[in-house]
Amino acid sequence: MISPDQLSDPTVRAFVTAVNAGDNSAFQAVLTPGATMSDDGSDRDIAQWAEKEIFSSGGHMDVEKESDGGLALIVDYRNDTWGEMRTAWRFVTEDGRISRFETGQA
Repeated sequence: MISPDQLSDPTVRAFVTAVNAGDNSAFQAVLTPGATMSDDGSDRDIAQWAEKEIFSSGGHMDVEKESDGGLALIVDYRNDTWGEMRTAWRFVTEDGRISRFETGQA
């Protein structure tokens, strides 16, 4: 596993750190206004998705590997709703914030 503080991209590092800390304010701060996301190929409302999949269910990311300069991750993701699953994450950053992320089963 890769410790969040060892991730190559500082913006992705801040995202993973916020998720693992259950810090919704830090999570929102790392996103651009109007940021978008998809889960298993379907676009979702970030605020609703994050509340359900991360903050109210104890979401946690254990990063297995990174590629594309740290903008692509393979993660063992777990939460109280779904348990643990291997997931892929891809991030698009803009001026030090995330403008889009995509996640789904790996």
